[in-house]
Formats: sequence, structure tokens, C-alpha cells
Amino acid sequence: MFKTLKNDLPASVVVFFVALPLCLGIALASGAPLFSGLIAGIIGGVVVGALSGSKIGVSGPAAGLAAIVLTAIGTLGGYENFLVAVVLGGIIQLIFGVLKAGIIGYYFPSSVIKGMLTGIGIIIILKQIPNFFGYDEESAWDLEFFEIDGGNTFSELITMLSNIHPGAALIGVISLLLLILWDKVLSKKGKIFEIIQGPFVVVVLGILFYTFTQGTGVLSIGDTHMVSVPIPEDLSSFLGQFSFPNFSAITNPEVWIVAFTIALVASLETLLCVEASDKIDPDKNVTPTNRELLAQGTGNIISGLIGGLPITQVIVRSSANIQSGGKSKMSTILHGFLLLISVILIPTLLNKIPLSVLAAILLIVGYKLAKPSLFKKMYSLGWKQSIPFFVTVVGIVFTDLLIGIGLGLAVGIVVILLKSYQNSHFLHIEDNSNGKHKIKMALAEEVTFFNKGAILKELDSLPRDTYLEFDVTKTRYLDYDIIEILEDFAFKAKERNIDIKLISKRGVVENPPSFIEFFQLRPKSKISLS
Repeated sequence: MFKTLKNDLPASVVVFFVALPLCLGIALASGAPLFSGLIAGIIGGVVVGALSGSKIGVSGPAAGLAAIVLTAIGTLGGYENFLVAVVLGGIIQLIFGVLKAGIIGYYFPSSVIKGMLTGIGIIIILKQIPNFFGYDEESAWDLEFFEIDGGNTFSELITMLSNIHPGAALIGVISLLLLILWDKVLSKKGKIFEIIQGPFVVVVLGILFYTFTQGTGVLSIGDTHMVSVPIPEDLSSFLGQFSFPNFSAITNPEVWIVAFTIALVASLETLLCVEASDKIDPDKNVTPTNRELLAQGTGNIISGLIGGLPITQVIVRSSANIQSGGKSKMSTILHGFLLLISVILIPTLLNKIPLSVLAAILLIVGYKLAKPSLFKKMYSLGWKQSIPFFVTVVGIVFTDLLIGIGLGLAVGIVVILLKSYQNSHFLHIEDNSNGKHKIKMALAEEVTFFNKGAILKELDSLPRDTYLEFDVTKTRYLDYDIIEILEDFAFKAKERNIDIKLISKRGVVENPPSFIEFFQLRPKSKISLS
């Protein structure tokens, strides 16, 4: 890990500045203590980062769980009772890891994963625009379209138009322009601009802007537009920010329901993020998914025990890590330590960072996830790739992460069925001589019940007086459903004067009286022909 420290240290600083507002904002949107989000961010960085097999994935509190957390705290009768569900959820994730459930992550189509990345990028941009212009409220950290306060993503943008803060907007615009300049021009001019990252520079600039404009009137930025880290007066007040689970609530069935919900949703979001982050990793590392579930489970147990929110691997932090040049898990671990050190030593300084500056950083992250060129590329790949992609993007933007992915996956399955329908066989008309059609139908290597419709359609469409060569020499697996179709067709073929020549590795037969007897089959769901 230390071999790439020159890459990981600057990346960890960027991830820290991305993670800080997310930790606080997600805690705020979840109705939990602000410090609970920081605990989850620290555990996600240090503990999960150390245990995970991912080199570039970053974990922390997830916006996708905010609504679940908010509801559960009220349902379970308090935050301490909710923490019991977090601990139990972590234990369930450990069980998932032991049972090798991580393989689920490999069954999501590439088009859906790309749609997920793009959809999250668009959501980040839409949600951070209000912060960027100085209209700050809880929904900036809520990734769902319909927000807790009754509005939606676009209604907040309309409300923002009459609530723009000049000072916050000005430093936000300056920060955004400087970040673009740093990324496109300055980073290519010298090594110093690669070591010192643009996000660090704009944060320092934001602190200076706040300091010199405070109390000056129109440009002065108020506390509601700033980072809000809890400031303890002494060690005892710092330790007093930790909450501990009330294990007497473990007998409450609703606690277990919430625990299973957290485990399932957190595991699914983690596996999706692992798949997505591996896809955009320039080094093409492959994350062991079962180990990731074990790491996440351990992190959630520890987070729950000391008052933290549930943890998942998060694509916003992970993509910021990749975009900033992170090469190993050291960048993830260091960002966790930066959160810990800064919360203990410099909370007052952190509270001088305007939210509009951090919004500018997140806008860059969102844009890189949802580049216009990606839409063009996906469209050029054809409808089988583009439709699941666009459905996933639209679904995420107008519902939430899991529903959007579910819609994209459903469309992807339909596409697979259509491809299976089309690719079940190959049909060749070889000869029309002597008034009798000569047709050869060769089945594919694997034919399942998905292919029933296509094969049945072709057999039914054969004209009378046809000579059919039915070739299954390359077919290794044949569902019993297909055998039944062929058995029925053999009966109808006699009525339509259709002769059948069956060609297989088991021999060649003219007009077999029974396909089942020919293959010496018993009724099974799948038949081996090899």
C-alpha cells in the first residue's frame, strides 16, 4: 500500500472533503445525531477500508438508507434501539459473506451498472445545485426524487431561484471555475499541481473568503450555509457524543425486521457499488465480493456499537477516489483518519468551509460520472445496451437508487429473453427444387424453455411438402420442453407431408417416430446431449 502513497495521500484529501458533507448531510436527512454520520465515515474508512479487498472502494453512511433510518428511529422508539438493528444487520451481513452471497453482484448487466453510475451522477448534480447557490436544506443529501419534506428534486430547484445567496453563490462559482482550470490545464503544467489537489485549494480559498467577508453585508455567509461539525468543549463532552445500543430491545420483532432490511439493502448497494467502481477503475482491479460483505458486516457491527449510522460502499466517494488518482486502500484508510483527526482537533476550522465550495467539488464528481459522451456511446451500442441504460438512468433520477436499478434489470432481462428468442436456432433454406422445400434448421449450443416460442413459430410456419433437416450436433443441452415441441411436431408433420431428417451425435434418423425414444429420454427439466 505504501508504494503508491504519493497517489493515495492527495486522493485521500479529496475523498475527505467529499465525505465530510455527505456524512453530516446523511445524518441530518436520517434524523440521527450529526456525529453519528461522522462515526460511520470514520469506521467506513479505517475499519472497512482495512478489511476490504477493494483497492479503490470507499465506505461510509449511505444516502440510500436515509429514509429507512429515519422511519426506523421513530418505529423502534429511539436512536439507541435503532443501533441494536444496525449491530444485528452487521451480523447478518457476516452470515451473507460466509454463505458466499457476494456472487449476486456479478449478475447485473454492464448496461445497468453504467446506468447506475450515470443516474447517480445526475442526481448529485441536481441535488447539489441548491447548495451551490446558497439555498441549503436537508434534501441535498437525500438521493430520492420524492423528498422527505414533501417536495421533489425539481421543485427544490424552482424554490432555489428565489433563495440564492450572493456570497455563497460567488465563492461556489469561483471554486467551480478553479476546479475546472486545475483539472483541464494546471494539472498538466507541473508536478506540484498533481500533488496539491484542486479541491484542497478551493476549500482553503473558501475558508479565506468566509473569514474576510464575515460581517461585510451582502457577501457575508451565515452559519446555515456552512459546514456544521459538532464542537465539543472538552474530552467528556466529546465522548458524550457517542451513543450505545439498548440491547434490551433485541426481543422486539420490529428490531429484527429493521436489521434484515438494513442487511439486505446495504449488501445490495455495496455489491452494486463494487461492480460499478471496479468498472471505472483504470487499473481494472477485481474486488472479492464475499470478503467485501464480511468487511461491511464488521464495520456495521462496530459502527452500531458506538453510535454510528449503517455503512455501505458508496459510489460517490469511490468515484472521487478514482478520479483523484487513488491506487490502493491506503487512500480510503487515510481519509478515515483525516475525518477522525479533523473532528477532534479542528472542528472550528471545518465549520468555516462554505457548503457551496463542497457542492462545487461534488458537481465535478457528478459530471465525471454522467459525461454527455457516455450517452452518445451507449446509444451507438444499439438498443440492447442503450434501453436498459436509459431506463436505469431515468428510474434513478425519478424514483430512487434501488427502484431505478430494478427497472433497468427488468428491462435487461426482457432483452435477454428477446436475444434468447432470436438466437435459439439458425434457419437455412438450402433448396427449393422438385417442388419440395428443403430446409435445414440447426439448434444452438444450449436451448432452454426461453426458446420455445421461436422454435415453435418456425416449425408451425413450415409449408406443406417440406424436407426438414433438423441438426442438433452442436447442441449440448436441450430442455425437455423443446423435446415435447418436437414430439408434437413429428405428429403434425405426417399430416402436412413434411419429412424430417434428424441429425445428431447419436446418429441420423429419417422421420423418427418419437423424439423422446430417439434420445432415450426421461422427462427432465434439462437434457444432456453430449
